[in-house]
Amino acid sequence: MTAASDSSLKQVLAAYAASLTGSKVFYTAATKGESGKLFPATRLLQSNEPFASVLEAASPDTLTTLFTNETALLKGLPHLYELRGNAVVVVVNLALQDYSVITALKDLDIVTLVSNTAAAAVSHAHLAQTTALERHVPVFHFVNFAAVDKADSIIPDFQEFTNAAATSEDDDEVEQEKPIQDFLVDQGAEFFTLQSAGANPSVAIVNLSQYSKQIANAVSDDVSVIDVNIYRPWSIDTLLKLVAPSVSKLAIIQGTSHDDSASAAAHSFEPLLLDFFGDFNKLVERGIDQVVLSKVGEIPDAAVKDSLDIIIGNVKKAEPAQNLYLGKSIVEQTNNKEYIDLVHSSVKNVQKLETAYIKVLKQLFSQNLNILNEYSSETVNANSPEYGFGYFLHQDNLHQELVSLIRQSLDASLYNGVENPSGLVELLSKWLKLDQTLENTQIQEAAEVSEQLFAQLNANKQNPTVAKILAIAPTVESFNFKSHWLIGSDAWSYDLGSSGVHNVLASRKNINMLLIDSEPYTATNKVAHKKNVGLYAMNYHNVYVASVAVYSSYTQLLTAIIEAAKFNGPSLVLAYLPYAAEIDTPLDVLKETKVAVESGYWPLYRYDPTNEDNDDTHGFTLDSSVIKKELQDFLDRENKLTLLMQKNPIVADNIKNSASDAITRKQDIRNKAALDDLLDGLSGPPLHIYYSSDGSNSINLATRLCKRATARGLKATVLSMEQIILDELVGEENVIFFTSTAGQGEFPQDGKAFWDELKASTADLAGLNVSVFGLGDSKYWPRKEDARYYNKPSKDLAAKLEVLGANFIVPLGLGDDQDADGFQEGYQAWEPKLWEALGVDNVDVPDEPKPWNNEDMKVNSDFLRGTIVEGLNDESTLAIHPYDQQLTKFHGCYMQDDRDIRDVRKAQGLEPLFSFMSRVRLPGGKATPEQWLALDKLATEVGNGTMKISTRATFQLHGILKKDLKHAIRAMNSTLMDTLAACGDVNRNVVVAALPTNAKVFNQVSQMGTDISEYFLPKTTAYHEIWLKGIDERDDDPNWPQIFENRKEGPTKKKTLVSGNVLVDVEPIYSNVYLPRKFKVNIAVPPFNDVDVFSIDLGLIAIVNPETQIVEGYNLYAGGGMGTTHNNTKTYPRTGSDFGFVKPEDVIPAIQAVMVLQRDNGDRQDRKHARLKYTIDDIGVPQFKAMIEEEWGKKFEPSRPYEQFISNHDYFGWVKDETGLNHFTCFIENGRVVDTADLPQKTGLVKVAKLLQKNKSGHFRLTATQHVLISDIEDKDLDAVKKVLKDYKLDNTELSGIRIASSSCVGLPTCGLAMAESERYLPVLIDQIEEVLEEFGLRHDSIVMRMTGCPNGCSRPWLAEIALIGKAPHTYNLMLGGGYYGQRLNKLYKASVKDDDVIDILKPLFKRWALEREEGEHFGDFVVRAGIIKPTLEGKYFHDDISEEAY
Repeated sequence: MTAASDSSLKQVLAAYAASLTGSKVFYTAATKGESGKLFPATRLLQSNEPFASVLEAASPDTLTTLFTNETALLKGLPHLYELRGNAVVVVVNLALQDYSVITALKDLDIVTLVSNTAAAAVSHAHLAQTTALERHVPVFHFVNFAAVDKADSIIPDFQEFTNAAATSEDDDEVEQEKPIQDFLVDQGAEFFTLQSAGANPSVAIVNLSQYSKQIANAVSDDVSVIDVNIYRPWSIDTLLKLVAPSVSKLAIIQGTSHDDSASAAAHSFEPLLLDFFGDFNKLVERGIDQVVLSKVGEIPDAAVKDSLDIIIGNVKKAEPAQNLYLGKSIVEQTNNKEYIDLVHSSVKNVQKLETAYIKVLKQLFSQNLNILNEYSSETVNANSPEYGFGYFLHQDNLHQELVSLIRQSLDASLYNGVENPSGLVELLSKWLKLDQTLENTQIQEAAEVSEQLFAQLNANKQNPTVAKILAIAPTVESFNFKSHWLIGSDAWSYDLGSSGVHNVLASRKNINMLLIDSEPYTATNKVAHKKNVGLYAMNYHNVYVASVAVYSSYTQLLTAIIEAAKFNGPSLVLAYLPYAAEIDTPLDVLKETKVAVESGYWPLYRYDPTNEDNDDTHGFTLDSSVIKKELQDFLDRENKLTLLMQKNPIVADNIKNSASDAITRKQDIRNKAALDDLLDGLSGPPLHIYYSSDGSNSINLATRLCKRATARGLKATVLSMEQIILDELVGEENVIFFTSTAGQGEFPQDGKAFWDELKASTADLAGLNVSVFGLGDSKYWPRKEDARYYNKPSKDLAAKLEVLGANFIVPLGLGDDQDADGFQEGYQAWEPKLWEALGVDNVDVPDEPKPWNNEDMKVNSDFLRGTIVEGLNDESTLAIHPYDQQLTKFHGCYMQDDRDIRDVRKAQGLEPLFSFMSRVRLPGGKATPEQWLALDKLATEVGNGTMKISTRATFQLHGILKKDLKHAIRAMNSTLMDTLAACGDVNRNVVVAALPTNAKVFNQVSQMGTDISEYFLPKTTAYHEIWLKGIDERDDDPNWPQIFENRKEGPTKKKTLVSGNVLVDVEPIYSNVYLPRKFKVNIAVPPFNDVDVFSIDLGLIAIVNPETQIVEGYNLYAGGGMGTTHNNTKTYPRTGSDFGFVKPEDVIPAIQAVMVLQRDNGDRQDRKHARLKYTIDDIGVPQFKAMIEEEWGKKFEPSRPYEQFISNHDYFGWVKDETGLNHFTCFIENGRVVDTADLPQKTGLVKVAKLLQKNKSGHFRLTATQHVLISDIEDKDLDAVKKVLKDYKLDNTELSGIRIASSSCVGLPTCGLAMAESERYLPVLIDQIEEVLEEFGLRHDSIVMRMTGCPNGCSRPWLAEIALIGKAPHTYNLMLGGGYYGQRLNKLYKASVKDDDVIDILKPLFKRWALEREEGEHFGDFVVRAGIIKPTLEGKYFHDDISEEAY
């Protein structure tokens, strides 16, 4: 083709891209009405994730081209990593003249071409197409179309090129093995162009800007000019070949759209500079002593020479400016704030992530920390390890000279004229001793000694000996004791010799290295030539080595850094901080870290050579349970592996299992199934049943079908789709697929791999008989355009099987949760057709036993025993039987698994990492210091290292392995805490108002809560029998059994003697069926509704006599409840109904009446309809009230007036109650007590507990909004407690109004019901919301905001003014309009909102509230009054009056 002179360059490039057969071409536009359509390309709106569409169209063998701009490119950053392996060319218009976007994407390692002329653009277009197709890789092609259209009137044609085409298989294999740089060279690619050679130049300009020709025409003879044409792969060797031998200065010019020279970070994070200093030695070898980067904006042609003079003059200075910016900011002229914010936030976020380890160092060593090559140093050379190490050696030499001189000067007679010579000598001796033996705990003391010593020396400088000392050490800094640290990146791991790492490790000097590795585990197969620095260092046998991860184990990190600093010799701390993109959040880093640690890619360990003679460890401590092979080989070689496996059975299991191959494992499963068939002696045709399930419905259907098929004489097997071997599928004759629907029409986790393989397959399945049954919910995604998500996996699977030629013996069957009988309605019609097709429909089969449900489990559990003991003793699995999983809930334990690492464990052939959450029964939320310390110890030793304060004001410990569960429960009970009835279909933990300001009233309601909890505690002896009876070898104290036996309250210890002298368990209230569902009681004290009294089965509002402060009784509310199912109108949240007033002595009898009626009338067939709220609505409030009064034998009095509620959140800071005792409410975000680099709260609260224990006064009080009160502190102890709170950042009360009133459930990764992030994401979202509220002056205005990972409502989201309810990954339903103090339910405002869109939706609403609200009007009330949302006046109308725009 020939390019016409009047065609735009962009149009020519698009036409060339489209000319290749089968190619696809797209372009992005800001709006549908935007001009400039690109033919023959398809338009993609920038707001609709255009890169997601590109990915959907992309393939390795067919070219896909996208024309876009800088802003759309940066916004699509998360998708760019997924381009790998596909032939995609992204043509980026540098419309804002911002070349910094090119370097910002350096870590993607995507081939990157830069074109500033029409000729370069045409040549690079062909090169990009060839590279993408032949190497099956993405290519970035950055083109400055504005500069080209301005300068070049004629566009070259493509006649000299032919379209790229896929190579033959043999050629392709050769090309794939060749490094990409060599491939580009073979294509004739020119990485750099020498625009102007100069005459014996002393300065070389490396240009990455729009001013290539202007610079070449304006420079003098002593300057050469080199243009960057290919930025990735970066080739410093090729560049240096163009640099004349006379050059000693490099001036890098980078085009930038905005002036950030005023930013403190502007000179500390320049990716292009890092490209040069990554090969610093090569610059040194060439005699280049200065490299400076300058940025240029818009510069008129007439001003180019003056600008160059400034740049060249600057680079020749002894101390050049590192953040020079010349010209006008282009984004300011175009008002493109979105773009500049994207760039700034990316850089800022990387720095924020990478400071996590620096913060820990600063916390530990404070002013004694000496970072030898701090990232923010203005001396660029400081980023070289050689520079930092050389600087250290210089400092060390001066220090040793000072030490030597002081040793020679310990004679008092040398200090004539000094007022107290012996005192000075004593101080010098003390300083010397500290120099030899300084511990981390002595840092403060050492600093004081140094200051005293310098002060005395400085006051006596006339003395000759003192003068000699001061000549070497002229400042107090010279006497300070420093912990010396070199901080580097994983770039130092590629060549240990030239990077300087070898010199440090071999030096035997007391220096520490912290190497931060940011490479994600998921990218490990992309990296070559990277050395394992840890193993390299351990082979020295005189270097301390640790491998740490701040987002995995903060405690292990602290231990490692302290040990490294203490070690007398070189120390190496390898620190993991994986992030794939500059926009990654700490949550992303946390997930990636967990996968890396659990897979063994990044094992946590510590190696201390001084302990090599230790028989137990030989100096090596493994802090995680999985190791990779090279570390395994090293430990084997050093005879350490055997010791590790003996000490840690989990390590042994993981090492053994890591040897298994996925295919072998699948084959073993298949062989076992075949053997089972053979043993069963069945002779009928085979039927292979496969399921993909995100819950249990698909598994249950598949399992039931297998049993029914076997009963009909078929040879049936049932397996997960993840165990399918596609190559063998065609020979299986008859195959049935069951699949549920996950997320937005996605396969469940255990079916994704099979679907991906099948989708890409061209296998011939003509001999295979198949059918598919899908399970979905037609209303889950209610928008018309989302209807395609309904049962999408089953429909896609059926369509693909049909394409591959499979024979459908029964048409696709679909089960819909919206049908009257749910999915069963569709299934009952589908199954008979299957038997008919297989010819077994007339077979006489026995009646099936009715499937067990929760009610059967309870009745047959022998009062909650089941087979729990047998399950605990089964060492073959981390799990227990599904029935026992239901029963252990009554014992306060939920079996869970870490969903972050499910995939990696599957890949290793391991079952999910099952563990248990154990919840304490803590009526009133009160805990002693001893109880706090016991739980903290358990969290550290057998939990996941954290404690969770739940929304029911109690403790939860997560991550307890089955083998540790009994010990954990016994340890809790040893401090008089139990877990009985903390979960299950019984009365659960009773929640009481925190009320720090009124001790008298609190004591009354707290006692009431305790009385209710004890009275309704299940009376089974199973809990004591299973967990507490007898002696256990793991007990910390042999007196534990005695403590259990002597406890008066709590779990029942002895059975009841009945007629016939038989000892049996008796449940006088619950009977052996217990309740249909859980039952909860909350007690509120006006004017504070911090317990959300209307949200629960039974709420009590205390009526307090204002004069005597006596609680006269309670208004009783019944029928509240938060659990629902998305888009299932038969389920809804509900607030409690007012039943009347009861006196204190009548509270328990009234509750018992309610409970008995629920026991006998609640729905035991449908657990989604089993809560008290549905029972009351089915019967009606008046009738239910009459039934209560009949059961109770008394009448409710009319409800009494009470002070209006004013809020339902906590108030933070110090208060004094009427008795003179002090209380402090600590903000614990979402209740997670954990140590982080920013907030070491877990350690701080342990310090508080020990202080309370020492003072023998004070206790902890948990709140229903997940915070902690430190209560009953006497004035004499106040200062000490305040100091601990300050030291550990627990005293922060300067919080925004929305953060104070926010709350979240646990969500991912441990909750099995979670559909989206919750606890881990809410703080990130609130950070963003705070910026918006600040903009409108609303930072301190309180807004109740809550988030859950699913619709079950654990954080009571349905009462919040703003709520986000998880629906799928990154997708939430946005609710608005709840009452500020918990009195009104909210309503759906927007369904299926992506997390990235939340701010955009809320921002205009906040603005309206700021401008239009009435005096004192809360946000929830405003959106109702303004007509933005309809009020929900009663629970059963929750689904009514929802705007069509919500969907």
